[in-house]
Amino acid sequence: MNISLKAIFQAEASAVESIPEDQDFEGVVALLHEKIHQKGGKVIASGMGKAGQVANNIATTFSATGTPAIFLHPSEAQHGDLGVIRENDVLLVLSNSGKTREILELVALAHQLHPGLPVVLITGNLDGALVEQSVFTLYTGNPEEVCPLGLTPTTSTTVMMVMGDALTVLLMQKIGFTASDYAKRHHGGYLGEKLRNNKNR
Repeated sequence: MNISLKAIFQAEASAVESIPEDQDFEGVVALLHEKIHQKGGKVIASGMGKAGQVANNIATTFSATGTPAIFLHPSEAQHGDLGVIRENDVLLVLSNSGKTREILELVALAHQLHPGLPVVLITGNLDGALVEQSVFTLYTGNPEEVCPLGLTPTTSTTVMMVMGDALTVLLMQKIGFTASDYAKRHHGGYLGEKLRNNKNR
């Protein structure tokens, strides 16, 4: 079955518009503010496969906008990288199925290292095992993948990315993040040059 370019765009846009808004985004932001900006922790973002790539993007966006964050690969965590987690960190995990084996293992190992470490989950399955391990669960709405096979993570990762952007923007507003703050963290490239030029005017 062929799907038109317009239909692809419409499916993705519809999925974003259908993300449930009556979720505790503000609660997640309050947790991140307390742990990272008041107690000196950081966001540890993780996911497997395509969800992991989105988690990596979310981490870099957080870092660029004043909230220290790193990406932790769930498999590499089992080979020593788990040591990057500290007691005031927040584990942000992405799993569309809500039961990704590597993420479940990561959460268990993180709690073994730091009991009580808060976990925030972005998922498309409210019945997944990871929900029970999380202090906050943000539901994507579980949209159908636009992939004609219905298999490749496409629409699901799109909504995860948007939800990460939402958390970033809400947290930027809470900490009063400014263009001057951004310039201190983004010296290179077009954005860095643009900020320096604006500063010199």
